[in-house]
Amino acid sequence: MAKQRTDKADDAVDELGADGLPGGKGHPTPTRKEREAANMRPLVAGDRKTGNKQTKARMAEAREKARIGMANGDEKYLPIRDKGPQRRFIRDYIDARFSVGELIIPVMFVVIVLTFVNSPILQTIAIFGLWIFFLVAVIDCLTVGYIIQRKLAAKFGAEKVQRGNRWYTAMRALQLRPMRLPKPQVKRGNFPA
Repeated sequence: MAKQRTDKADDAVDELGADGLPGGKGHPTPTRKEREAANMRPLVAGDRKTGNKQTKARMAEAREKARIGMANGDEKYLPIRDKGPQRRFIRDYIDARFSVGELIIPVMFVVIVLTFVNSPILQTIAIFGLWIFFLVAVIDCLTVGYIIQRKLAAKFGAEKVQRGNRWYTAMRALQLRPMRLPKPQVKRGNFPA
């Protein structure tokens, strides 16, 4: 036969319950079999069409969230090549300055239009102008790559500078500003410290 409790402290514990919440547990502890049965879910929904729609909706939502995160420069969503403080510094520096390479697509479009003109002299001038523009853009990329390398060595230490920063700088400098990903986070002229 069970003992009768008369202690008031034990009554207080019964009123609060084991987890400290009022009212006690109120039900028996579930068995392992009941727990496993509650956790069992089919891998594929009973209705495949509904399951597929839900999966597609979840995947589309995740992709959209990742796209927005990448465009905003959120480290969590950036690809490996764009992660880290050095790459952020490079992006901010390139976005703060005007690069000759930004105009490469508009210049090529103009040259293509001029090649349709029925004047051989104008076509020749357009092609030579394009080659001169390419040369100026390459010189600009080499110059800014050298400047960035020096600034990174001064800021992070010469031994800690990542490899591939000059290539990353050149590729960012050759893109039109609105087409860059991650999107520019600084205005022109606001160079990073």
